[in-house]
Amino acid sequence: MLERPFLKSCLLLVSLLAMPALASAAGKCERLVASGHPDYPPFMWRDPQKPQQLIGAQADLLARLGEELGVRIDVLHSSSWDKAKDEVRSGRIDLLAGAALSLGDLEALDYVHPAPFSRADVVWVRNIASFPYIEWADLRERRGAAVGKDFGVSFNRYAKANLNLEQGGTLTQLLQKLMLGEVDYVLHEREPADALAHTLGLQDDLLALQPAIRSEGLYLALSHNSACNDPWLRGQLAKKMTELTAAGVPEALLQRNVQRWKAQQLQPASATNP
Repeated sequence: MLERPFLKSCLLLVSLLAMPALASAAGKCERLVASGHPDYPPFMWRDPQKPQQLIGAQADLLARLGEELGVRIDVLHSSSWDKAKDEVRSGRIDLLAGAALSLGDLEALDYVHPAPFSRADVVWVRNIASFPYIEWADLRERRGAAVGKDFGVSFNRYAKANLNLEQGGTLTQLLQKLMLGEVDYVLHEREPADALAHTLGLQDDLLALQPAIRSEGLYLALSHNSACNDPWLRGQLAKKMTELTAAGVPEALLQRNVQRWKAQQLQPASATNP
């Protein structure tokens, strides 16, 4: 039978040999870089005080994740949403906030589940207008407008065959057309359109109808080419995201940043752009 002191020595040796591997797993990267859409309030937008950084609900959630993991996460401006996606796919940036689930992007990104936020495309109308709406067919005799063309395969197909839907221009231009009665409704995401409405002073003049045209999750995604992408990090991101989402943290951060954005719009230009 082995002597007890010998057994203790063996266990100590095994523990010492395992320590570097554990330290490497938990501390391979002490810093991660993230990016996202630079003009997407209340989810994410450029910090007026530090234009190279991004703020918003997604940035706050990344900061919370960093605290939970003991990893510094810097959220940097990448000039555009398309540029941010390219930088993450290449691995020059580790994390992309606000990524919609795409089969094509599964070849370049690991999506962290669950999605902490969601986007909803809704029908915006003038608050004073009588506009019965229950289903897509209620839009058939109306004049509509949208900035983009993609509202999901099913709606895209229906709109092409049945709707009078003008496409193009900026959201500001389309909301102005709506207020002038040149169109009857505008299709756009709920939170960003609401944020712009406050910027334009139209928050009391516009109404978002239900149900939404389309809803989908907005995920945090980790680049396959990130030097920090390893099983430990993927597992910890999923674990912490599950815990934070179950605790209602993302929704609380979203509501806080809705108020943050609105407060910024009330400040004079000199206060937000030194």
